[in-house]
Amino acid sequence: MSAVKTTALGLAAALTAGLAVLAGPATAVPTAGKAAAAECGVRSDGKLWCGNRVGAKGYEHRRYNSGVRGPLNTSFSWFQCWGPGDVHPGGNNVWYWTQLDNGQWGNVPAVDVHTPVDPAPGLRQC
Repeated sequence: MSAVKTTALGLAAALTAGLAVLAGPATAVPTAGKAAAAECGVRSDGKLWCGNRVGAKGYEHRRYNSGVRGPLNTSFSWFQCWGPGDVHPGGNNVWYWTQLDNGQWGNVPAVDVHTPVDPAPGLRQC
């Protein structure tokens, strides 16, 4: 392998590693391929790891008329627990608690979390 190719590969690896460090608080790296889109479940750490709507808002309380704490800018996040709140367009009153991408904690309506059923089986209520 030429020195130029070796250097280019080394720079690409360093860039990839650096980008991984810059991920926000609620982000996670799902498994590769189509399985990543379908991955949603409670892992051994007790958190729900699941896809979500990019730009979903996290609210101070489990109601739309409470203050917005921040967004989920990524499409895959973790959620600490769930609780009842306002009924949302998803047809239920389940909201998920997480650390948002700006570092604030907030409640996200289940309609914005790609769970197959709400509340997510195995996730504790809070």
